[in-house]
Amino acid sequence: MIYLCAISNISSGNCSEDCKFCSQSAHYNTNINKYKQKNIQTIINEAKLAKKNKAVGFCLVTSGKGLNDKKLEYVCKVAYQLKKEVNISLIGCNGTASVEQLKELKKSGIENYNHNLETSKEFYSNICSTHSWEERFQTCLNVNEVGLNLCVGGILGLGESEKDRYSMLQSIKELNPMSIPLNFYIPNKSLPIKTTSIIKEEAIFWIEEYRKNFDAMIMLAGGRELIFKDNWIEGLRVGANSIVIGNYLTTKGEKTDKDLEILEKSGYQIAKDCNG
Repeated sequence: MIYLCAISNISSGNCSEDCKFCSQSAHYNTNINKYKQKNIQTIINEAKLAKKNKAVGFCLVTSGKGLNDKKLEYVCKVAYQLKKEVNISLIGCNGTASVEQLKELKKSGIENYNHNLETSKEFYSNICSTHSWEERFQTCLNVNEVGLNLCVGGILGLGESEKDRYSMLQSIKELNPMSIPLNFYIPNKSLPIKTTSIIKEEAIFWIEEYRKNFDAMIMLAGGRELIFKDNWIEGLRVGANSIVIGNYLTTKGEKTDKDLEILEKSGYQIAKDCNG
């Protein structure tokens, strides 16, 4: 059973943080579309399309380190309107968040919260200096405390070592997530990290490692097209059971009809909801 998820970048760019892998950081001139708040009807239309394309999850992503009062109010408003019009599981992805903020998101209809560790505790200072890995981990603990489903993963290919990759896996294990998005770094000439440091054979190995260690949903997320080209089905065969369909935050994804065709030809059943 394969679970499909779609992403909506509802607030894009102008982030004050200096994450070396992120095209939304204001520290780098990445020439992306920047906006504070996407029109709510546009988001609803995107969710309806995602539902039509068999997605069971729809992720509301905002740029920036975390939630403030204004951003929290906006995300809650979007979630509330969406739940009235589209029968789809909502995922918040809004950076660092307190227990109180997460409770408000839950009230508005958010059922899941995604906050990635990105890499190991030991390597994190190499990719970001404006906030700590510990803040990210604490947000994940907060998600568990309020009873939201936790989605937490990271990015492979940032220049980290094998030891770092095992360290991230072990940290994720401590958090007992529902879903683990595995992203593969997508190079951008305007970012400090110029190339990805992971190849397909390594990606397959790490998907297998995560499957050995988790009963959770393991998602092939950003960069699967870069690593696997048209053969991303290989990632499913070794243990992944979820993919992101459509576009990512600031980069184009594969055409959804093509993904659906590949899944159908390969004999995979597509889940009708988050429980299968």
